[in-house]
Order: sequence, then structure tokens, then C-alpha cells
Amino acid sequence: MRFSEKVKGLIEFHGHLGPYLIVGMKMGELSNELLGKEAGAGTGQSQKKVIVKTGTKPPISCIIDGIQYVSGCTLGKGNIEVINLQKPEATFILNEKKLSIILKIQIETKNHDLEELAIEILNKSPQELFIISKNF
Repeated sequence: MRFSEKVKGLIEFHGHLGPYLIVGMKMGELSNELLGKEAGAGTGQSQKKVIVKTGTKPPISCIIDGIQYVSGCTLGKGNIEVINLQKPEATFILNEKKLSIILKIQIETKNHDLEELAIEILNKSPQELFIISKNF
């Protein structure tokens, strides 16, 4: 399969293609669409932040890398917080705006081809994948 440059870069950044990586990318893309990518960065205003509820244990934690790669929120900049709840959820915050994204489909990774699952998720719309709550 031919991938976009964004997906190729994401795979290179993370090390492999997997379903939770694509989920994180799609969460980050949705936050960019609704809040902006680097909103407030370098202006003295609040920067976009995200709270991710995956914890740091793979495979669910791969969501973090997908979010970091596309959203402008990174552990290095300190505008991403990871809470160990083992839930595929993220809440993006910009000033008074909050965007909560919860994965609504089940991903079964055992005995499945992870790249095939990732491609299936890549082809789904945000509405098919997520429960989206906006507070703005």
C-alpha cells in the first residue's frame, strides 16, 4: 500500500505501523482541525495541551506517539500529560476550549495483522472511530 508522506514519517518516528499509532494520529489531526496545530505557541498565550489516558504500556500507549507526531503537543515541550488509566482517550485543551476524543471501537490486536488493522483504521472517518465532545 502507498502511504502519504505524513504516515511514512509517522512510521519512521515510531518504528512500525500499528492500529493505536494511527488512532493517535487521527486524534491529533482532529485536534489540529478544531483547535489549530500550534495554537498560541511563541505568542505568550497558552499553548494547546493534551491529557492522554493510555498510560505508557504498549500497545495502547502507541496513541501517544501518533498524537505527538501531528498535534504539536509533545512530552519534550511539556504540553502533553499521560495518565495511567489504560483508556484510549485524549482531552485537548486550548485556553477555555476543551476537546475530548474517546475511541469507540474495540481493537483486538492478538492474532491479527497489526498493519492490516492500522490500514483499516486509517480508512475510517473520525465519526466512525470516536466519540467527540467539544466544550467551545
